[in-house]
Amino acid sequence: MTTETLLGYGRDYYLPVYRPRELVLARGQGARVWDADGRDYLDFGAGIAVCSLGHCDPDLVAALVAQAGTLWHTSNVFYSEPPLRLAQELVAASRFAERVFLCNSGAEANEAAIKLVRKWAAAQGRAPTQRTIVTFRGSFHGRTLAAVTATAQPKYQEGYEPLPGGFRYVDFNDLGQLEAAMAGGDVAAVMLEPVQGEGGVMPAAPGFLPAVRALCDRHDALLVLDEIQCGMGRAGTLFAHWQDAVVPDIVTLAKALGGGFPIGAMLAGPRVAQAMQFGAHGTTFGGNPLAASVARVALHKLGSEAIAGNVARQAAALRDGIAAIDRDLGLFAEVRGRGLMLGAVLAPAHAGKAGAILDLAAAHGLLLLQAGPDVLRFVPALNITDDEVAEGLRRLRDALSAYAAG
Repeated sequence: MTTETLLGYGRDYYLPVYRPRELVLARGQGARVWDADGRDYLDFGAGIAVCSLGHCDPDLVAALVAQAGTLWHTSNVFYSEPPLRLAQELVAASRFAERVFLCNSGAEANEAAIKLVRKWAAAQGRAPTQRTIVTFRGSFHGRTLAAVTATAQPKYQEGYEPLPGGFRYVDFNDLGQLEAAMAGGDVAAVMLEPVQGEGGVMPAAPGFLPAVRALCDRHDALLVLDEIQCGMGRAGTLFAHWQDAVVPDIVTLAKALGGGFPIGAMLAGPRVAQAMQFGAHGTTFGGNPLAASVARVALHKLGSEAIAGNVARQAAALRDGIAAIDRDLGLFAEVRGRGLMLGAVLAPAHAGKAGAILDLAAAHGLLLLQAGPDVLRFVPALNITDDEVAEGLRRLRDALSAYAAG
C-alpha cells in the first residue's frame, strides 16, 4: 500500500484531533526509524519520551514475546505473577512508596492520584470545599476531564466547560503565589512536574521542591509529583525528584515505564496507602501481564548505572552541539531542562516557529518535538549512542541552516 494511500486513510478516518507530519513510520531499531518508503530518521522524540530504551529493544521484545505465549489478560478479579512482581519492584525502587495502583496511561495515573487525594481528605473529615488541589501554570497532567482541569493551560480546556471544581492555579517556581494560595487552609494537595514537559521543558528552580514540601507539611497537604515524562531516568536519575532531596506522598509514572507498551502507575506513600479500600477505584486492563512483564524489564534497565552515565554524557553532548550550532546561526535564547529532557528556546525574533523547524528537521532526517510554539524539545532514547547523537546534530545543523536561509 502506498504512503499516499495510508496518509489518505489518516485524513479520512481518524478523528481530526491530530496533525501528524506527512510520513508513515514503518519500523524502528534503537534511536533510528524508517518510513514506509524506506527513508531513515534519527528519532530524538522517542514517542514523546516513551521509547527510552529505543525502538525494539531486544530485552523488552523478549519479555513481551515470552509473556504473549503464556497469559495475556486476567482482569484484576484474579492475581497473576507479572503485575505482582512489578508492584513489589516499584515500591522497592521508589524509596518512599508502600502501595501501587497499575493502570494504562499517564492520564489514568493522574486521575487515580486526584481521586486518592480526595479520598484521603474525606477520610480526614474535610468538607468538599477543603479538598482543593493546587497545580501550576504551564503544567500538563493528561486529557481526561479531571486531568485536563489539573492542567493549568487554557488551550487544553477550551470547549470542555463546565470543568470540575476544586483546582487552583499558581505560577510555576513562584513560592509566594503558592503560599498565598494555601493560606486559606482549604488545600489538600499540591501537584506538579519536577520538570514541566508540555509547558516548555521548564525545570523546578533549585530549592523550589523542598520549599513546596515544607509548605505542604505546614498546611497538612499532600505532595503529588507527576513524573510521567521526566521520570524513569529521563532527568538523569531513576526518579527526577531524587535530585531535589524531597519525599513525596504520591508519584505518577507512565511513558518510559513500558518502553512503548502502554502502562501507567500511581505510587502511594504511607500517609495515603490505605485511603482507598475495596471498590474505591479500578481498571479493566491496568497492569495486565503483558504490560507488567515489559515494564519489569524496562524498570530494571532504566535504573542501571549504565543508563545514568549515558544520560549525563549525551546530555552534555547535546547541549554542547546545540550551543555550537547557535554560535553560527543565533537562533536560541537558552537551552534548559535536566538530563535528556532538553528544551531549546527560540530567540524572540524566531518566536512561534518551532513547528516550521520541526518540518524542516523531518525533511533532513531528524524527528524532534516541540513544547509550545517557541521550544524545540529533545527527548531521545536514554541509551542513544555517541555516533547517533553526532549524526543527529549534523542533521539538526542542516535543518536549522535551511531555516535561517529562509
